[in-house]
Amino acid sequence: MSFNTTPSSERIHIGIFGRRNAGKSSLINALTGQNLAIVADIKGTTTDPVLKAMELLPLGPVVMIDTPGLDDTGDLGMLRIQKTHQILNKTDIAVLVLDSTEGIKKEDLNILQKIQDKSIPFLVVFNKCDAGHTLQANKAADILRVSEEQILSVSASTGAGIHQLKEKLTSLAPSEESGRRIAGDLVHPGDFVVLVVPIDKAAPKGRLILPQQQTIRDLLDAGAAAIVVRDTELKNTLDKLGRDPALVITDSQVFPQVNAILPGSVPLTSFSILFARYKGNLDAVSEGAKVLDTLKDNDTLLICEGCTHHRQCDDIGTVKLPDWIQEYTHKHLHFEFTSGTEFPADLTKYRLIIHCGGCTLNEREMKYRLKCAADASVPITNYGTAIAHLKGILPRTLQPFNSCTASQNV
Repeated sequence: MSFNTTPSSERIHIGIFGRRNAGKSSLINALTGQNLAIVADIKGTTTDPVLKAMELLPLGPVVMIDTPGLDDTGDLGMLRIQKTHQILNKTDIAVLVLDSTEGIKKEDLNILQKIQDKSIPFLVVFNKCDAGHTLQANKAADILRVSEEQILSVSASTGAGIHQLKEKLTSLAPSEESGRRIAGDLVHPGDFVVLVVPIDKAAPKGRLILPQQQTIRDLLDAGAAAIVVRDTELKNTLDKLGRDPALVITDSQVFPQVNAILPGSVPLTSFSILFARYKGNLDAVSEGAKVLDTLKDNDTLLICEGCTHHRQCDDIGTVKLPDWIQEYTHKHLHFEFTSGTEFPADLTKYRLIIHCGGCTLNEREMKYRLKCAADASVPITNYGTAIAHLKGILPRTLQPFNSCTASQNV
């Protein structure tokens, strides 16, 4: 991701749902004015969810999600339908596409119920209205038990109704949360903020990772000066600054080294702790970290990452964290791992969930995972808070938020 590109996690996610051959892919192409999705008369052309980041005027930066048909068949078809249902967890606006020549089917009613259960803003779109079989809006509304304002007839092939669909999507977009910041509300214009970024073999070549990029941009928006250094240059940089920085933000892996260098008067936190607050879950993950003190032999922990990446031999999630936890607890523990869109439906066997910062997940999906954990009565924490607790410095890393009036916790 470049500094000129809106991260996918910050874009409005628009999920397109419906049965096979309802015209989902054709509708996406008509909405975007591009051939983003493969279109064919053969049922089941879309076999996996396809996510495409783009600009959709007048809405702005979005992620369009094309999904497999809800009436797919066979064992493989059931897995595809399961994938489609998982997409609901990251969908900000849902569009249910129906073939107007075939009417409303049970699969349409089932997915609509799931959309409503998750309180996702939605539209019901009757495609192929040029075929002359469009169900009257009032009758459709009665069957679907929705308002007529949520129903629209379009033709992806002729473009009829596409402009109105864009306007309605815009009206459903979440409002901007001007007070929701990563770190900008913790500093003042003119402040120095030092970002500690280790460069090792796990660091991506030639670029910074997403949380670092987003934090720098947020600090610049706040009028603060972001000074980026490696952990090996931190002491020399602090000596040359001439005054203490307003805040130091570090990669969690070098917490002990940075903590040892910094005077106690300088606020310290990490990127993943900032993102826990940004996603609205700092209180939950702070409490979850304390469970590390109560683990017993043979407890099972789930370690989750929101993205997939090439794992190194000393990977933070699959190697370093388990080693640090075993060393801290002196217990025989079991670890399971997930990454990307995978998140277990049954969490009850886990004593604790340790999640990454979730920088690639949008707010809706991160809160969905938090709710799943809460519903299963399983504590959840994240990498940064867990590591800070293991290293005995969690209170210090949370101190920068104690005096912040713009609380973003839920």
